Amino acid sequence: MMSKGIKFTNRELQFISLFESITGATVRDCIIDDENNRIIYVVKEGEAGMAIGKRGKNISLLEKMTGKKHEVIEFSDNPVTFIRNALRPARLREIRITQRTDGKKIAVVSVDPRDKGIAIGKNGKNAERIRFLAKRYFDISNVSIL
Repeated sequence: MMSKGIKFTNRELQFISLFESITGATVRDCIIDDENNRIIYVVKEGEAGMAIGKRGKNISLLEKMTGKKHEVIEFSDNPVTFIRNALRPARLREIRITQRTDGKKIAVVSVDPRDKGIAIGKNGKNAERIRFLAKRYFDISNVSIL
């Protein structure tokens, strides 16, 4: 499991502490993306709903308190499930993870054409997020969204 080696900065720890105290969910990872004014939380499997709260009330509260957009991804040890969780609410047709001849792992995600914009995100920020997380947890060197 890759997340064992993740060290949090004091700033990340402050956000994690605030997030956990408001939502009751367990944070496995926290990525502060200042460029896109967002914080990405990876929460324990099964706790995404609790983290978000009824009608998104926890996220709304956190966003008001911090002035940043909050994104929640449910963790999974299975890379296919994790990628699916990270690209919600986009409808995905298939996720294939293959090893290239040079030993690098890549993921190819086939998305319902109507949801391609959701999967990629504005200026590619969702695609960038999943590439970062796939590398961080599963040593997948690239994620292509088709």
